[in-house]
Amino acid sequence: MSEKSTQSNNYNQQPHPNTVSKKPPQNNEAEQAVLGCILIDSNAADKALYALKETDFYLKAHKTIFSAMRNLSFASRPVDIVTIVQELDKLGKTEEVGGLNYISFLTNTIPTAANHKHYTDIVKNNSLRRDVIFTTEEIASEGYKGEKEDILSYAESKIFALGEDADRKDLLPIADAIVTAYERMELIDKDKNAYKGITTGFLYLDGRLNGFQNGDLIVLAARPGHGKTSLGMNFVLNAAMSEIEKIKGIKSKTYAAVFSLEMPADQLARRMLCSHAKVSMARAASGHLQPAEWARLRQSKPVLDEAQIYIDDTSAITPAEIISKCRRMKREKKLDIIMIDYLQLMGSGKKVENRQQEISEITRTMKIAAKELNVPIIMLSQLSREVEKRKGQPIMSDLRESGAIEQDADIILFIHKPSEAEIAGGKPDDVYKLIIAKHRNGELGTVDLKWRGDYVTFENHFEGEHAEQAAKAVADTTVSAAKKTVEEVLADDDRELPF
Repeated sequence: MSEKSTQSNNYNQQPHPNTVSKKPPQNNEAEQAVLGCILIDSNAADKALYALKETDFYLKAHKTIFSAMRNLSFASRPVDIVTIVQELDKLGKTEEVGGLNYISFLTNTIPTAANHKHYTDIVKNNSLRRDVIFTTEEIASEGYKGEKEDILSYAESKIFALGEDADRKDLLPIADAIVTAYERMELIDKDKNAYKGITTGFLYLDGRLNGFQNGDLIVLAARPGHGKTSLGMNFVLNAAMSEIEKIKGIKSKTYAAVFSLEMPADQLARRMLCSHAKVSMARAASGHLQPAEWARLRQSKPVLDEAQIYIDDTSAITPAEIISKCRRMKREKKLDIIMIDYLQLMGSGKKVENRQQEISEITRTMKIAAKELNVPIIMLSQLSREVEKRKGQPIMSDLRESGAIEQDADIILFIHKPSEAEIAGGKPDDVYKLIIAKHRNGELGTVDLKWRGDYVTFENHFEGEHAEQAAKAVADTTVSAAKKTVEEVLADDDRELPF
């Protein structure tokens, strides 16, 4: 081997000398100042204990002291030199952190707590820099053994988590979750719409589901030609036409991402135009629209132009690619809801033994993505032919490769088109059942939807004496504005809205 080659190999194998002697970013004085501020000022304590976590401190003694301070805060006890020493004594950690002398020293490190935010920012910044260093080391290590797509997805998720300041490292005490849960219940009791999810646009369905909730994986399944794409796009369009409350009192447009593996973007756009404008899809395709229909199209176009719906019609897209694009959209714009059409056309991008394992990998990944991105994901899926052989309503086992789908989905919806026997028995052929077959956080049931085949869309279906008036109220206004009107016009109806 040549001398040059030997030198090259030695260079590649030896770490850079700077990395050997460097310590991770830290600032002992800033950490002492933060702890001192917490001890001498209750206002600084409230803010610092919320802004920082134990792992933001570099020195072990400071981690222990801060953890004891949080224990006191959770117990609604004052945080001062007396109580912190008592807490450390109880934990048997007083001498480990330097004893009473060191706790007293912390209170004397700063004359005032006025600059507590500045000290907190220094500690937080150093913590983030350490996280970046450790994360990039993990990514580099994984790069030597992961497949290309695996490592890209892994690296992106790690960096994304840092950017979102996500804390996935430590177990949290149940007290934190109990406080959050209790406060949520109190708020809902005062305002029934406080935690309303993204509207589906269908009043009875919203009543049962409370809207689509962030972090949920919703599977919408049907046989081919039974309207799953139409209903999925109805969900997306209805959401995009509504405003959601992001912060108390502040509303913003709903941003939707649609991944269409089956239809090109322009075909979906034609469907949306016809659905929104209530014009015949068949006449639009053949060039036989009436003047009144053109007038409705001209009214709908500028409305849909403003809708924040983004479509990707890449065929055979993988979960890793979907997640990557959604992370980018969330970072650069905003993201509130995702729809994927449809599951069986997706590939995992990984080597698997069989299709069932691949479906399992896809659904598991998309459930994790819904939680990470904190948005609802609607995933369309096909039902097997068993439902047609059985000539009944769909059941869970009718889902193709059903095991993993049943397990990972938070909500499973089936579209049931009336059979010939049901139609012969007097059931309208344009009233479909939407079956809530699984609802992790609520009740099961069915909702009737009206199918408008000429417009390739579903609409709210109302029954009773005032059905026509109720339908008109929804058609003429937004769903949220129509709710009160619909409740009034259905006051004499036997069927009540479930909200």
